Amino acid sequence: MSTCTTASRDLDEPLAGTAATARTWLLLEQPGPWGPKALTSSHLDPALGRALEAAAEGTGVRIALIRRPGRHADCRTPTERQVYVAHTVPGNVWLHAATTSAPERLLDLDFAALGMGEPHSFDSVLQGRPHTGDPLAFVCTNGRRDRCCALLGRPLAAELTASGVHGVWEVTHLGGHRFSPTLLVLPFGYAYGRAQAAHVKEVLQAVREGRVVVEGCRGSSAWERPAQAAELAVRTAAQEYAAGALTVLRTDGTAPRWEVTVAHTDGRLWHVVVAQGASLPPRPESCGSALGSPARMDVVSVRKLRTAVVAHPARC
Repeated sequence: MSTCTTASRDLDEPLAGTAATARTWLLLEQPGPWGPKALTSSHLDPALGRALEAAAEGTGVRIALIRRPGRHADCRTPTERQVYVAHTVPGNVWLHAATTSAPERLLDLDFAALGMGEPHSFDSVLQGRPHTGDPLAFVCTNGRRDRCCALLGRPLAAELTASGVHGVWEVTHLGGHRFSPTLLVLPFGYAYGRAQAAHVKEVLQAVREGRVVVEGCRGSSAWERPAQAAELAVRTAAQEYAAGALTVLRTDGTAPRWEVTVAHTDGRLWHVVVAQGASLPPRPESCGSALGSPARMDVVSVRKLRTAVVAHPARC
């Protein structure tokens, strides 16, 4: 059976620069079935879903629903829901958690502040606290958006859970159905595609050690797509895998060509040229859609600009 995932894999479509963009993720537990637009087509009150969409618009906050892997019949309203919020911009990466029996309280959050990296309203409104457990892996499983997410994502989430991996959740939408199984890993906010259980375990172990696995990575959700590709290219060129070591200082230009400046915490800088190309031959971007040529981010060049001189402490 041909699927959008099969076509993308067979054509070796690159993964870098395809992650959803969100400086901050807000994830709300909602058991039961999900429709194509889960915030307004699930067992969550659709009026609340619309209000949350409106509150988050333009703030840099992306909202998604999550549920625990396995059978997800929703026989009753959950008394307690898990809620996570994570900011993914290097230099201010954090992940906070809370539980609530009143999801409408999320409307009391300061979405603009959350998008800018300030968790105070989450902690005060929901009694949130920094997450201290294992890193979290959110696997896209919403088959109502694309069948590949259910056919490939749900078995992956189930396999990880059955093998004893903690912190695995199903999530409604991460974009890029044709790269299924897709997942988002928090707290650092890197997305992965065509994921297999053994690889996900490697990714999660790296997160525990403060590292980023570049293989299979779609990019950091903190950046727009050109910067995602540029940052991954610098990591590969410099063999720098420490999660907090790199940041994107600026992105200049517009499609189809950008110049991205990537900085290291030690003062090194790189100039990266990224060009937007068309994926050929045409392929479906999702199952059931017409053939198209989705945009791809091609790194044209990576050039180190300078190396900072590190002053050594004076010796007595």
